[in-house]
Amino acid sequence: MRVVVVGGGIGGLAAARSMWLAGFDVLALEREAAFGEIGGGVQLGPNATRVLRRLGLGAGLDKIGVTPRSFRLLRWANDEVLSDYDLAGDAERRYGSPYYTVYRPELVELLASGLPEGAVRLGASATDVLIGDRNEVRLADRTVEDTDIVVGADGIHSMVRAATLGDGPARYSRMVAYRAILPWEALPAGTEPVLRSWLGPGRHLTCYPVGAGGRYLQLVAVVPEPISSAESWTALGALDDLRTHFDGWSPGVRALLDAVTGPVYRWALYDRDPLPRWSTAGSTLLGDACHPMLPFMAQGAGQALEDAAALAACLRQNTGDPASALTRYEVARQPHTARIQRLSWANNTSFHLADGPEQQLRDEGLARSRTTEALHWLYENDPEHLPD
Repeated sequence: MRVVVVGGGIGGLAAARSMWLAGFDVLALEREAAFGEIGGGVQLGPNATRVLRRLGLGAGLDKIGVTPRSFRLLRWANDEVLSDYDLAGDAERRYGSPYYTVYRPELVELLASGLPEGAVRLGASATDVLIGDRNEVRLADRTVEDTDIVVGADGIHSMVRAATLGDGPARYSRMVAYRAILPWEALPAGTEPVLRSWLGPGRHLTCYPVGAGGRYLQLVAVVPEPISSAESWTALGALDDLRTHFDGWSPGVRALLDAVTGPVYRWALYDRDPLPRWSTAGSTLLGDACHPMLPFMAQGAGQALEDAAALAACLRQNTGDPASALTRYEVARQPHTARIQRLSWANNTSFHLADGPEQQLRDEGLARSRTTEALHWLYENDPEHLPD
């Protein structure tokens, strides 16, 4: 079976590796000419690291992964600690796989490492997909790739989705995220390698260590923006605007923002309602192409990894009937990812409550939450355990 994956990000490379290990002839097409420093930090829960270990990447993951000492939620106005517990340790004990924060370029490099020569083609921009008696992926250089299966791993504005299932507008959250990477030596003295989030009216700020050896701090600040703009990881933002959004916030937040020197990126946050269909007889989707989600459960990368594992398992178990395998994959994955999409959207409200009774009730609940038990359904999920 030949599989062409459109997209060479985390999900696309995980799909390529999964298909290759399953014995298929695989080609991943990435439009960029090189893997670069695109994106920042990624949080990988035990559901995601379990998949990476099964792909034979455990040793490499241990080298690039950072284990945050704790997960700490703080009040926006005064750095009051609302909740503080050993998220990574609890995840390891309960689910047998680590919770890591990683630098995205290092994760992409890890996923690409060890693939056979020719399995990934860089600078290959796919422009159209035709599904029929002969499945084709057409490229901007006018070449055509024939394939048994097309996998669209090409993001929220997926060309594969538009070509095979039709398209509609993404849903704008009315929020944007400012993102910056800070060298650890530039941080305020005494900064701890923990995952911290300050929750406040209308906005929040999260930071955590990334990069092999914990050499950077990833900072993500989510703020309101009523006017929609392009969804892009590479659009530059203004540092002064970022700091202005957090005027009057706590000393801890101000000290972090004062340490930012740039560049700062500005990323408009979109998602989509859960799609009723992901697949045709010869194509399917994974990751943001079929279930883009707001980053408020830190599961975008994790769910793309799970998709890759589930898709390979379905095709491996039913090589004689690929169309049925794709249907099985969709049925197995769609309800799970739809739940995460809905919860991530709801967190856009609960994270940003104005001070008052609802905020106080939320904070009381956070103070009682000191384990990962509430996320058991998420972290325990095994995408290779498929329904009959």
